[in-house]
Amino acid sequence: MSGVAAMTTSVSAAHQSFLAFDFGTRRTGTAVGNRLTRSAQALKTIHAEGDARFAPIAQLIQQWQPDALVVGVPRHPDGNAHDMTQRAQRFARQLAGRFHLPVHEVDERYSSVEAAAQGAKDLDAESARIILEQFLRDIP
Repeated sequence: MSGVAAMTTSVSAAHQSFLAFDFGTRRTGTAVGNRLTRSAQALKTIHAEGDARFAPIAQLIQQWQPDALVVGVPRHPDGNAHDMTQRAQRFARQLAGRFHLPVHEVDERYSSVEAAAQGAKDLDAESARIILEQFLRDIP
């Protein structure tokens, strides 16, 4: 897994708490974490497609009040983009436009494999946790 590719230019020190997403066309895993502990916890998987996913995301943002959002962006093992790469990046742009928060993209190759290897009961939410912990490890 390679590091953080941010839509914003940098991660501000003011950004202390983060809400992360493991984007999928039918399911989107969520996790929350913070810069102080550099740890995250899986929240839940949102079972919704298209614009229907944004209402439960809005509820999570209201509940957790994150300073910024993190989206896992999948790639082929060699790092090349594929169809889901572009969809995840579009989702990241939609989050930024709808919620007016900084959005950071993270290379999330193998997060689902890692979550499954750890015996995750909610694979998508655990993948979001792994994505967020990777992001938290990589920021200064």
